[in-house]
Amino acid sequence: MTPPRLQALIFDAIYDPYRGTVIYVRLKEGTLRPGDEIRFMHSGGEYRVEEVGIFGAKRQPADRLEAGQVGYVIAGVKRVADVSVGDTITHRQRPAAAPLPGFKELKPVVFSSIYPVATDDYPALAEAIEKLKLNDAALVYQKDTSQALGFGFRCGFLGLLHLEVVQERLEREFGLSLILTVPSVRYRVYLTDGTMLEVENPAHYPDPARIDHCEEPYIKASIIMPERYIGPVMELCLERRGENNQMHFPSPGRVELTFEMPLAEVIYDFYDKLKTVTQGYGSFDYDLIGYRPTDLVKLDILVNKERVDALSMLVHRDRARPRALHAVKKLKETIPRQQFKVAIQGAIGSTIIARSTISPFRKDVTAKCYGGDVTRKRKLLEKQKAGKKRLKLVGNVPIPQRAFLAVLQSEGDK
Repeated sequence: MTPPRLQALIFDAIYDPYRGTVIYVRLKEGTLRPGDEIRFMHSGGEYRVEEVGIFGAKRQPADRLEAGQVGYVIAGVKRVADVSVGDTITHRQRPAAAPLPGFKELKPVVFSSIYPVATDDYPALAEAIEKLKLNDAALVYQKDTSQALGFGFRCGFLGLLHLEVVQERLEREFGLSLILTVPSVRYRVYLTDGTMLEVENPAHYPDPARIDHCEEPYIKASIIMPERYIGPVMELCLERRGENNQMHFPSPGRVELTFEMPLAEVIYDFYDKLKTVTQGYGSFDYDLIGYRPTDLVKLDILVNKERVDALSMLVHRDRARPRALHAVKKLKETIPRQQFKVAIQGAIGSTIIARSTISPFRKDVTAKCYGGDVTRKRKLLEKQKAGKKRLKLVGNVPIPQRAFLAVLQSEGDK
């Protein structure tokens, strides 16, 4: 009788600094022994097994793993990124006919740029992200730079929880102080020549004249809460462009609401608002359901007619004005006054949709004019006005770090 072909499901992997990647598996069919040559059926990597074993108070080496057992495999895999959760391990010489079902390639859906508060901490941030990548294969990052915030990294995450976990680990385990830009999602932009671009960074958004239409990712959101909060939660979801709502009662006094919503409306401050309106009793979960057409625009923030790249964002047209009003309000409160008038504007292309003005310092140049003709005072005021106008053209407006932090906070944050 021919022995069954090896099929082992990978359900987790950790990095051991002395042994490399330790792979956690459950054997569905076949037997796995030290010395076997194995292959990952989805990624195609081939390795030689060094050690297998089972779990106890610590790892316990064994002679073999058999069908039905759960254990670990050490096979000289150097990085966790080389192992995909859900992949199937089989023998290289006698492979299984097909991999186990259910494998799904991990793709980032939420994107944010991470910068150190102090620019001198950039080398420490780079080293910390590299170490974190050893234990987190789902983290995707690349170098990024901003005129306002300096050097940093553009990172992709599996979701909001993943983003928060990475942020907490960088701050707690490595002692870093970080600035995270407003999270964004990956949009699909279809150009008039038929090509399709995937854009998550506002800096890479193409000229609107070349765009035919855009699509954004949608989710199916499930919210479980006490039934007395149905009204406020439905109002919140409809405000965030929720649609196709369904409702059922899993138990007396509790209700589950299901909405289809744009992911971009959830990642900004939806969870905080949900906890507020349900007094902490609401729980939230979501699954991606695909892409749908959207009216996407690029919102720019201008300070003294100079665009601030770090504050640009991609938003739905209906949400652009509230975001712009929030940004210009926060900047007015945090940017120090200058010797000249400073205009803060939110713009879509060349159209200004929000504006706030920081009043200048003003010296009383007529203080020494005692009496005399009024034209003397008018002449001094006109001279001061001309000087401020000239200063406005050449003056530079420094934007403090706390101004960026204030804009990146949601309306409800203090």
